[in-house]
Amino acid sequence: MADLPNDSHPYENLTPDAVLDAIESQDYWSDQRIYPLNSYENRVYQVGIEDKQPIIAKFYRPNRWSNEQIQEEHDFTLELAAQELPVVVPIKNDEGATLRHFDTKAQPSSGFYFALYERRGGRAPELDNLEHLEVIGRLMGRMHNIGASKDFVHRPAISLQNFAVDSANFLLDSDFLPSSLRDSYQSLSEDLIIQLKQHFADTPAKQIRLHGDCHVGNMLWRDDAPNFVDFDDARTGPAIQDLWMLLSGDRQQQVMQIETILEAYEEFYAFDAKELKLIEPLRTLRLMYYAAWLARRWSDPAFPHTFTWFNTERYWGEHILSLREQLSALQEEPLKLSSFF
Repeated sequence: MADLPNDSHPYENLTPDAVLDAIESQDYWSDQRIYPLNSYENRVYQVGIEDKQPIIAKFYRPNRWSNEQIQEEHDFTLELAAQELPVVVPIKNDEGATLRHFDTKAQPSSGFYFALYERRGGRAPELDNLEHLEVIGRLMGRMHNIGASKDFVHRPAISLQNFAVDSANFLLDSDFLPSSLRDSYQSLSEDLIIQLKQHFADTPAKQIRLHGDCHVGNMLWRDDAPNFVDFDDARTGPAIQDLWMLLSGDRQQQVMQIETILEAYEEFYAFDAKELKLIEPLRTLRLMYYAAWLARRWSDPAFPHTFTWFNTERYWGEHILSLREQLSALQEEPLKLSSFF
């Protein structure tokens, strides 16, 4: 992308008029109603269409994924939908393409890649409802059975280097960490990385194509099933990555939940119980990556406006406390199933 004047952010050129122009360039006629949806990594809008249902437009963050990586995300969702999984997939144009491009007037040499989706309503599943977990488990088993059938070629894997090492190095090389907490973060992150390296070495796991970010916000419950959305973080990794974020409550509750999920899951795909040892390591990766993600995105005006609590001494103190708790959790016994199927 060409350099932007005055250190402006690329999304500053994605004005409401630019969004509507992009939609109408695809032969959709807007009724001029546009509503931003809850998305920060990308920009997502509901756009009204004359005499038709609104559509959802997702504008990809420039320079995050390559076109090949975005297309691989699209192809994975289309593959899942072809096997009748409830997945929200990008709409194809007349040529069968799902990835579209639009040059804004402000940046005609760059513009944005985007995808269009049908609007699909729903509510978050109830993770304390074992019947909901059973349905999710069955669908996740089907998804992973398909995900294991071949590999991603372009999309990366969940890795210690990318999620922990690179995140810690980025923060330590930046000015985000308060000087009073810098040494504590450096020492703690080094200890965590040593522990994580050992955990992943001790528990090798089969790597398959995953949703990658399978929390309740990325499932729309309707027609007695979750509709899976937002595969933007689809990566290669262990199956437990798509399951551990479904667990909540105390240890006994989590055991009941994972057993309910896996009993249904195993109808379609075999789960290696050793992967339960990776729950806390994967949680730690997510915590470390999230803090660095916020810092990396801080030049995007939407982030200081939305995440007002970030980049304060209190935030970093609480983040370090969370990481200390994770260091202890890494040394505890993993979840154990009372039975297996």
